[in-house]
Amino acid sequence: MKLSTLHRAAAALAVIAAATASWAAQETLPQASAQNVPETFFGTTVDDPYRHFEDPKAPDVAAWMKAHSDHAQATLRRINGRDALRAKIERLDSSAPARVTGVERRRGELYFYERRGAKDDQFKLYMRQGLAGKEKLLFDPETLKRSTGKPHAINYFAPSPDGKLVAVGVSAAGSEDASLRILDARSGRQIGSEITRAQFGGPSWAPDGSELFFNRLQELKPGMPSTDKYQRSSVVALKPGEAEKDLRTLMRAGDDLDIPATEFPAFDVQPDGRVIAYVIDGVSPDFRALHTTLAELRSGKAEWKPLVEREDRVTALAVKGDRVYALSFRDAPRYKLLGGKLDGFSAAKAQVLLPESQRVLTNIAAAADGLYIELRDGNVKRLLKAAYADAESPREVALPVAGNFKFVGARSELPGVMLDLQGWNRARQIYAVAPNGKVRNTGLQPSGPYDAPSGIVTTEVMVKSHDGTMVPMSIIHKEGVKLDGNNPTLLYGYASYGITEEPWFSYSRLAWMDAGGVFAVANPRGSGVFGRKWHEAGRQATKPNTWKDFIACAEYLVAQKWTQPSRLSIWGGSAGGILVGRAMTERPDLFAAVVPSVGALDMIRMETTPNGVPNIPEFGTRTTEEGFRSLLAMSTYHQIKDGTKYPAVLLPHGVNDPRVEVWHTTKAGARLLAASTSGKPVLLRLNYDAGHGVGNTKSQIFDEVADVFAFALWQMGVPGYELKQP
Repeated sequence: MKLSTLHRAAAALAVIAAATASWAAQETLPQASAQNVPETFFGTTVDDPYRHFEDPKAPDVAAWMKAHSDHAQATLRRINGRDALRAKIERLDSSAPARVTGVERRRGELYFYERRGAKDDQFKLYMRQGLAGKEKLLFDPETLKRSTGKPHAINYFAPSPDGKLVAVGVSAAGSEDASLRILDARSGRQIGSEITRAQFGGPSWAPDGSELFFNRLQELKPGMPSTDKYQRSSVVALKPGEAEKDLRTLMRAGDDLDIPATEFPAFDVQPDGRVIAYVIDGVSPDFRALHTTLAELRSGKAEWKPLVEREDRVTALAVKGDRVYALSFRDAPRYKLLGGKLDGFSAAKAQVLLPESQRVLTNIAAAADGLYIELRDGNVKRLLKAAYADAESPREVALPVAGNFKFVGARSELPGVMLDLQGWNRARQIYAVAPNGKVRNTGLQPSGPYDAPSGIVTTEVMVKSHDGTMVPMSIIHKEGVKLDGNNPTLLYGYASYGITEEPWFSYSRLAWMDAGGVFAVANPRGSGVFGRKWHEAGRQATKPNTWKDFIACAEYLVAQKWTQPSRLSIWGGSAGGILVGRAMTERPDLFAAVVPSVGALDMIRMETTPNGVPNIPEFGTRTTEEGFRSLLAMSTYHQIKDGTKYPAVLLPHGVNDPRVEVWHTTKAGARLLAASTSGKPVLLRLNYDAGHGVGNTKSQIFDEVADVFAFALWQMGVPGYELKQP
């Protein structure tokens, strides 16, 4: 909606006054003392004035963090309209009776899933027999919160093939440091003791449910460096009722089968007793796989046979009986489908069932009645089904929503497949695809009045980047929006690991648009929207393309009059912190507000953290000159320049984050506070009961999103979001 000149001027004055007041308040806070630690890499000296912030428990650092966290929370609560916005987000999200995720099927029409009721704060584990069957609560993590005072969350779960037992991984306060427990599905009673260090889990049951196999981290003993935390993990076996001391180690990284210490092994046991061992590095889409039988494994004389090697560039496997199907990007950046006999399978010599095309093959799932194939056509997912006898001639399955889906409840011994399907303007629903191709809503996800809002559309555009490459961007907005340059706009992106921002529905986005906002989502290089080459063009040495593409998308929004720099904010999380952080340091004049959530902002020091070593394949290593140059280029902390007028910055981070240490945020925040001359606020929104976002409670999610939106609206001068006087 176009603002009058008078209102626009008043809004601008409000922003200036509020920013000045905020900056004045910041000046009364504890000042971060610079204690520079210079390091020289390949002839280049890199300053690190806030290295001491890497110990968040040091008394002076802890006091600084707490003071700035309290200041940020108090400032955000003073934004007019913030509380009403938060209430609207909760009302919209709670409009359906419940939210359901993580659906699993087992024989006998058993369904297991996580469900969060409209009045619940956390997802709970349920089961039912038949889609119309009565729901049964199996596990409620809120009981642990009541006994410990800390929020808990389900990280993963895996029912046994007969549905009688369920393995559940649970962690506290966003730590993701899951302990595994086995539950009796009939009584909900825990069987045996909890098993610690089961963070990644990847549990898989023996066909008869007599044994569970999962990944377990090594014990980090006193004196061991923290970077060893995710190294030398093992696949262990546990029988229901056994204790931690009874675990049997079957495969260990660093010791067995030439598995590097930095990689992670996990088993996938097939219904016929074949065992597939996957070996992943944690960030790359491709993996190594081997196979044996459960009988050989239990005999202690397992002969592991190669299935796929790293050079085969396989990213997905589906096994049906004695046949295997694989997606590979070797010599096929948009992927090809391979197939052949499991015994003696060679990806290099396998039959090409579907060659590379303009569409990107993204996943496969084996069912009793055929092979289901997921592909991306532009930014819309399509579903194909192929008969095993004629896998070269798949047929498309018509879907009720043009958008994005993922397979859920896919089992090679069960007919059909289930889809978790959503679109930019259609809420998530769980659909069942029958063997005859009929698609129906299962009803597992209850519907709500805002699941298909009217008057909201998506404009898909291609944007020319700095080198002429065309970059896709989705712009979600209300019908009839005026292109007059006055729309408060939030541009979001991620673009790492080949992860694509596919259509996703958001109730909070409806609240943003009700506030007059436009929401744009970019897929710069580094994502996988156009396959492997697109990913490769935005990683390590080519990572600058990621933020340059993002900047081009921002410039497009301004040039096409969607918005203007004073009304444009950017948001990205985790590795998306590289994207928004470097866009900010390269073009501080282009944005009103910048929000790197749990952002990776100091890439030179990332490698010294437990999760830094597994990320070397994606970002590079500072131990090589090329890797160092790449990391320095993408490190926001090191690109902040004194005397620069930076936009307003909000830095949300969970203090217990196991993936991106909280000091990424505190170091970057301290550096911005010292360097920026704009008078704009730099707020460190720290949550001491959260981590990287995994397992956050509903209240935590709503609070953070409301803070992000209100902060952006405040800094963009939107009437009704001025800062109240203290």
